[in-house]
Amino acid sequence: NSRGTASLLKDSISFTDVSAAGLFEGHDLLRRGFTSVKNELLPSHPLELTEKNFQLNQDKTNFATLRNIQGIHAPLKLQMEFRAVKQVQRLPFLHSSNMAMDILRGNDECIGFEDILNDPSQSEVMGEPHMMMEHKLGLL
Repeated sequence: NSRGTASLLKDSISFTDVSAAGLFEGHDLLRRGFTSVKNELLPSHPLELTEKNFQLNQDKTNFATLRNIQGIHAPLKLQMEFRAVKQVQRLPFLHSSNMAMDILRGNDECIGFEDILNDPSQSEVMGEPHMMMEHKLGLL
């Protein structure tokens, strides 16, 4: 019966869905982080998206104001400094305070939520240093 065989093949798992480690591969916490349903949900409040993008919107407004006052060279120079500061970081298993970025943005004298209770997305990650460096460099 060819129809029965075709239905069995259709219900079977294709080989492309199976990874090299097998069907029962565990979730790799080091590379993918913790799984959370919260990340898949829609924002619970209309202002949540604007609060997430507050710093980006603030930077755009500051660059536009700076361009109107001093010309195009001032925001370009500041953006180059932002890029330079973002490139210099600590090792991936050490927490970085990003003090230089705070100084460029003028937040070095402000006390915020993350200064007291720490931002959960910037929490310290302690793992095996060699493995984390190899992952960052793309060797794993």
